[in-house]
Amino acid sequence: QVQLVESGGGLVQPGGSLRLSCAASGFYFSRYGMSWHRQAPGKQRELVAAITSAGGTTNYADSVKGRFTISRDNVKKTVYLQMNSLKPEDTAVYYCYAVLPGYSGGYWGQGTQVTVSS
Repeated sequence: QVQLVESGGGLVQPGGSLRLSCAASGFYFSRYGMSWHRQAPGKQRELVAAITSAGGTTNYADSVKGRFTISRDNVKKTVYLQMNSLKPEDTAVYYCYAVLPGYSGGYWGQGTQVTVSS
């Protein structure tokens, strides 16, 4: 059974920080590119950050660049999203996604809620 389990979401004040984790099992994690996506109510799901299978290359949405950092630990089979200087506009359900390079489709996690509010 392929599983991606996100954790670390919650309620935080503007300017605060959270670290999201996504624990993977049931597939060859170290061969997969990983990414974080988010979806706010009434909006489309959008890519937040992505990292290559070996962790050598990352990319970010312009809206989070300089504030968020994606990383991975291929021994622990976990991908992280460090979120700093959080804004109310960051409020969304955050999902992790795994995909093999060159293949369409992949695996989604169940999502974790992040709410930024004073």
